[in-house]
Amino acid sequence: MHRKHAAVIAICMAGALAVAGSAFSGRASTPTLKGVVGPGYSISLKLGGKKVKTLRAGTYKIVVSDKSSFHNFTLEREHPSKPKLEKHVSGVSFTGTKTLTWTLKPGSWRAYCSVHEALMHQDFKITR
Repeated sequence: MHRKHAAVIAICMAGALAVAGSAFSGRASTPTLKGVVGPGYSISLKLGGKKVKTLRAGTYKIVVSDKSSFHNFTLEREHPSKPKLEKHVSGVSFTGTKTLTWTLKPGSWRAYCSVHEALMHQDFKITR
C-alpha cells in the first residue's frame, strides 16, 4: 500500500512539474498585425482578420503587403507626440511584403499613406 501511494505521488509531481515547465518555458508568441496598402486608395491594419481599434502595449510582428507603387505604409504615434515614434514600413516606389518587429507604446496611433494621408489612414489606440 505504501508503494502505491509513493507511485501516485511521484506521478502527480511529475505531471505538476511538466505543466509548470511548459507554463514558464518562454513567453507567448508575438502577435502578428497584418497591414495592406493599395492597390487602390485603401489601407488597413488587422489582427486576426479584424480591423485594429485597440491593442495592448507590447511587441508585435507587423507584416505589410504593399500593393501599389504610389502609396506607402507608415505607423506613427500621434499622441503623446514626444518622444516621436514613427516607422515608414514601405516606401512609395516599393511593392511587395515587408516584415518588422516593433514595440508599440501606449497612446493614439495612426497607420497611413504619407502621400495620401487625408484619404488613407486608420487610427487606433494602444493601452497599458
